[in-house]
Amino acid sequence: MNTLRQLFAGGLPRLVMFDLDGTLLDSVPDLAAAIDRMLLQLGRAPAGVGKVRDWVGNGSRVLVRRALADGLEHALISEEQAAPAHQLFLAAYADCHALSTVYPGVRECLDWLAAQGIALALVTNKPERFVAPLLEEKGLAGYFRWILGGDSLPVQKPDPAALNWVLEKAGVAASQALFVGDSRNDVLAARAAGVPCVAVSYGYNHGRPIAEEQPALLLDDLRQLVASSTVLG
Repeated sequence: MNTLRQLFAGGLPRLVMFDLDGTLLDSVPDLAAAIDRMLLQLGRAPAGVGKVRDWVGNGSRVLVRRALADGLEHALISEEQAAPAHQLFLAAYADCHALSTVYPGVRECLDWLAAQGIALALVTNKPERFVAPLLEEKGLAGYFRWILGGDSLPVQKPDPAALNWVLEKAGVAASQALFVGDSRNDVLAARAAGVPCVAVSYGYNHGRPIAEEQPALLLDDLRQLVASSTVLG
């Protein structure tokens, strides 16, 4: 019996929802490149990958505010500062996808779930306009029946609205679904929706261990969810 069946008392969920950045894709190098281009256009020093890795997870607007503040706390950044900077970032990121890579084990996990007839969805805080082209470019298009970006609804994770929307569209009870993510926002959104949450250890969580959020299960590789340890070798 694999780990997924253990989570569902020997059965399988009807729906598995995934986060994108930090869960399926390591997108920080491209996000950092776009942020640095934005900062340079504003006459500021670049931030670099290390800082951006701790800033991502709350959508592009918050990422830009953190870059302008040069830290996680961004309350002092005005809308007058943030709005034009955000537009510069969006323009820069539209051309920045070459450095993003699919994490090991992702395709094997998605293939296994799809082969079982489990419905798959993607719920990310990334602006929706970037999601489908990025999935296509990285060979992940076609897996997900439902895709919601950070601006698809009026609110984004940690609000559970996107997860609830998918549950309703799929006609699946929360107890029959699973959410897979990498950050506090993912765990909180899943918890608020009543959905069990599996977290990956390798993602982005503002520099904090995701284990602190007490997900239902913590994985180092998504293959651990669907295959025995002998397969991982």
